[in-house]
Amino acid sequence: MTLPRYNQPQISVADQIRLLKSEGLVFTDENRAQHILENISLFRMKSYLTPFRVPGSRTFKLGASFDDAYNLYKFDSELRKMICSEMEKIEISIRTQLSLIMGDESGIYWFENATNFRDANRHAGLLSSLEAELRRSDDDAIVDFQRRYSNVFPPSWMTFEVSSFGTLSMMYRWLKAGHARRKVARFYGLTDTIMESWLHSIVYVRNICAHHSRLWNRRLSINALVPRRTHLPFIDIPADTKRVYYIMSILLYFLQAVNPQNTFAARFRSLLGKYPNIDVSAMGFPNDWQDEKLWQ
Repeated sequence: MTLPRYNQPQISVADQIRLLKSEGLVFTDENRAQHILENISLFRMKSYLTPFRVPGSRTFKLGASFDDAYNLYKFDSELRKMICSEMEKIEISIRTQLSLIMGDESGIYWFENATNFRDANRHAGLLSSLEAELRRSDDDAIVDFQRRYSNVFPPSWMTFEVSSFGTLSMMYRWLKAGHARRKVARFYGLTDTIMESWLHSIVYVRNICAHHSRLWNRRLSINALVPRRTHLPFIDIPADTKRVYYIMSILLYFLQAVNPQNTFAARFRSLLGKYPNIDVSAMGFPNDWQDEKLWQ
């Protein structure tokens, strides 16, 4: 069957507002709404309008307003920024631990040695990614190293400072099972299998945040594994581990090792205080989430 081509014309922002009003959305300040929609497309806003519609209908719930949807948009934006700031700490820690442990185990160019990895083709692809990331870097230390030495790569502690989190995650994933791989995971109180899965999930969520995509009530397409046990406090496993509550709990778990004095849970509670109408159950939070030791 040949699919039809989409060819609907674009409508003006003023017409977008008229359409939303005809569907029952309340506007307290149309000029302000017009300004917002001139800078944040209606396509981006649609997912924040959806919770205010009658399920299975184009009609909005009684009393639903554009301001409600915009506040939800702002909450999601602040949530992503807060999560990204904590991911940065975790990413830097993992770069450091991987370099320290693997450097002690296999030398400062351990990542160049295919015998340290489970798949030669995957290893070659990772080296290509690292080369591309180095070429894009204008870091003074990298430039100076390349001027002074003939090595393709600087030592691991320097190379991994300019690698993407995705490349870092894949480096860990394809390391051969063994003492060093387990030692990296043990630093965070995890098994290497859980470490690999949780790193993959964090990178996925980081990419969502980097593209400014909706996160708050998203059902994630990557499911982080459930640990049998952890060496540091974790949570009672929720019914749905594809919601943001589970990945935020994973971040909090890592922060116990990386930054034990972190204020992530307190800042999240403060964010909810700023936006009191947020439905945390849509994020996968159970009723008793604040009783969890990890979140106290």
